[in-house]
Amino acid sequence: MSLATLIDSDRKHLIHPVANYRAHEARGVTVLERGKGAWLYDANGNELLDAFAGLWCVNTGYGHDSIVKVASEQMAKLPYATGYFHFGSKPAIELAQRLVNISPRNLEHVYFSLGGSDAVDSALRFITHYYNATGRSSKKHFIALERGYHGSSSVGSGLTAIGSFHRNFDVPLPTQHLIPSPYPYRSSTPDDAQAIIAASVKALEDKVAQLGAENVAAFFCEPVQGSGGVIVPPKGWLKAMRDACRRLDILFVADEVITAFGRTGPMFSCEHEDVEPDLMTIAKGLTAGYAPMGAVLMSDAIYQGIADGSKPGEAVGHGQTYSAHPVSAAIGLEVLRLYTEGGLLANGQEQAPRFAAGLDSLLDHTLVGDSRHLGLLGAVELVSNKATRARFDPSLQLADRIFEAAGRNKIIFRAFGDNILGFAPALCFSANEVDIMVERVRKTLDDVLEIADVRRALKD
Repeated sequence: MSLATLIDSDRKHLIHPVANYRAHEARGVTVLERGKGAWLYDANGNELLDAFAGLWCVNTGYGHDSIVKVASEQMAKLPYATGYFHFGSKPAIELAQRLVNISPRNLEHVYFSLGGSDAVDSALRFITHYYNATGRSSKKHFIALERGYHGSSSVGSGLTAIGSFHRNFDVPLPTQHLIPSPYPYRSSTPDDAQAIIAASVKALEDKVAQLGAENVAAFFCEPVQGSGGVIVPPKGWLKAMRDACRRLDILFVADEVITAFGRTGPMFSCEHEDVEPDLMTIAKGLTAGYAPMGAVLMSDAIYQGIADGSKPGEAVGHGQTYSAHPVSAAIGLEVLRLYTEGGLLANGQEQAPRFAAGLDSLLDHTLVGDSRHLGLLGAVELVSNKATRARFDPSLQLADRIFEAAGRNKIIFRAFGDNILGFAPALCFSANEVDIMVERVRKTLDDVLEIADVRRALKD
């Protein structure tokens, strides 16, 4: 197909995720052709710096020959192996063992999904099964955070606190509840970490008291909130919430779909505070986007509760055709090797201070009110007034304008609807590429500031 034919065919047939369908039809698709390292190349010959690792996932960068090699070898040997009927494959078994070896100590069992959304959905099903199997069937309520993101499955989307994931989908469910996000920039005490932590703990305690501890199953949270605007809670927050869950007799679920595999520095973000969740959901960086795969890591206590709650010969009725796919598992093993033996984890940690300083340097820009970051995950928040932290009016459609300006400046990052710019560069980023990223982001902001109605929207 010619490029024009591809674009026309896309308009007619391909449904894109999280898009306004009419707006996409009018705009047309940007066809990506290849990638290498931190760079993408589109069908028009543009070289684009990818400062968002695809969709928070290509942590290794593009074009690793070793990943292609192991995938090809596995496809030639055994392209598919079902996990049903007691079958399995060597790559999947080895990957499960490897994940148990490197994850928080209490997580001893692994269920493989296809991605993050169904990992969350699987966790919800396992939790429900666990409480039913252990004689506590009233525990059906789930608590998450405002601005949280837990995928777009039929049930998990109800824990995702973003309006577009609820509109016309009949979620959240009556059993799904939210408490305020630990959002320092929008807090009444932005510089008081202990006050922010205490407020979150109290909000969780109050919500559990309101619902009744005997009715609450679990609390879900991201160690750093991703799609809600890269909200970085104060250090100590995650451990405090984990400890609160133990006191309240509810399960603590760490959604590390975005934050795992070096994204915030260590292999898992829970390591920052030595937190051991009851369950952990992972995806994205597990295969670095080279193939679909996610997982639920489960504590032995939950596993044994489910296993002992089943009658002899009675199956636990949860599974997916492509769970523990051998090609994805082989890729996952090689990606983990690249993080460690390949030096990518160390490089990400080395570049993190430069990345942080680069985002902080944008604070002098007229449009920027806040900069926040942990590892190679960060954001800058745009405001119409730095003193009052006032947001821009949504009618300006500032996010769309920023995204288009970024394209002209040959850089890809996330422009959220409430005018927060998200960044998640690959762990292969060099110091020079960090500098190019900051330079192109600043140029993008300068270009947007020259738009007349944007300048008029600034409040003295």
